[in-house]
Amino acid sequence: MSVPRSKLVRNFPGCPVEATLSLLDGKWKGVILFHLLGGTLRFNEIRRKLPSVTQRMLTKQLRELEESGLLSRTVFPVVPPRVDYALTPLGASLGPIIKAMAVWGEENVFCRDGRQQLIAPGASCAPGAALQAN
Repeated sequence: MSVPRSKLVRNFPGCPVEATLSLLDGKWKGVILFHLLGGTLRFNEIRRKLPSVTQRMLTKQLRELEESGLLSRTVFPVVPPRVDYALTPLGASLGPIIKAMAVWGEENVFCRDGRQQLIAPGASCAPGAALQAN
């Protein structure tokens, strides 16, 4: 059985790559950070950008990002309640990494019939030229 990344970081705190990945570990965290690079968003705006995420999972991922110091949450005392999420300076410093991941994905991942495929270097987007992603 594999060991969760968070436990590896605690055992090997000197590894900066593992520590960085532990902050982004989660199905939606990278995508949330990507959307917040464009500026402050309200909870429902984030939810509309991620239509397949449940409200519970989105709340969990946002809380974890807030706890790690990558985003800030501002609650406005109005009716109905208004909550804004924005990147902190630390979260914004991940911008070049998130953008580089987006560029790599645009160049190397091909989505077809609801499946992701990796494109072999120098290959076309033809089905025979792509490698199926796990």
